[in-house]
This record gives sequence, structure tokens and C-alpha cells, in this order.
Amino acid sequence: MVKNKLLLAEDDQLLASLLSFRLKKGGYEVKLSRDGKEVKEYLTDNTPDIIVSDIMMPYFSGMELIAYVRKELNLQIPIIIISSAGNEENVLNAFELGANDFISKPVSPSELLVRVARELNKS
Repeated sequence: MVKNKLLLAEDDQLLASLLSFRLKKGGYEVKLSRDGKEVKEYLTDNTPDIIVSDIMMPYFSGMELIAYVRKELNLQIPIIIISSAGNEENVLNAFELGANDFISKPVSPSELLVRVARELNKS
């Protein structure tokens, strides 16, 4: 069975470890990036099946990531944003830029698994 490749961009080390563990247990091949610079480097040579990203990261925000993937790389892979800044303005901005889903923190790993599966089934 081929595992779906998931790029997880999260700078909170504890949350990143928790989500990464749960996603791997759910059958995904997870590439963890701790900041926007690592995300851009990874995307230079790799195309994941789905991206899960925090909004607030060093060097390159989640919003910039959405714009980069949609406009510069011209990829239509699903992007799920997770953020503690889940105010209406950020949610709407993420969707306008091309995000597929938005989850406010605290993130339930089980809910994230369901949403990842749902987005991959759509694409």
C-alpha cells in the first residue's frame, strides 16, 4: 500500500510531535517542517499529497505558503490550515488565498485525521 505524503508545517515542537505521531499512526508518510524556510526547501524537490500548516511560523507564514503553492508552484494539492489565530479575518483570508480547510487550535489529532482523509478523497 502506497502511503500518502503529508507535509506538516508547525513550529510548536510539542504539537508537531503529537500531530506527526498521530498522522504516521494513521498511515501517512509525514515530512515535518518547523519553519517556512524548511517548507520552501522541501517543496523545491517534492510534491506532497496534502499540506497541513500553521499560520504563524518563522520566515514564511502559512498565508504566504498558501499563496506560494497556489500562485508560484501552481499546485492544486489540498492545504489545511491550523491556527490559534482563528478569527474570521484569518479564516476568510486563508480561504481566499486557496486553503481547502481551516482548523482552530487546540487541534484534535483525531479530527485532523478525519479532515485530511476527507480532503484526499476529494482530490
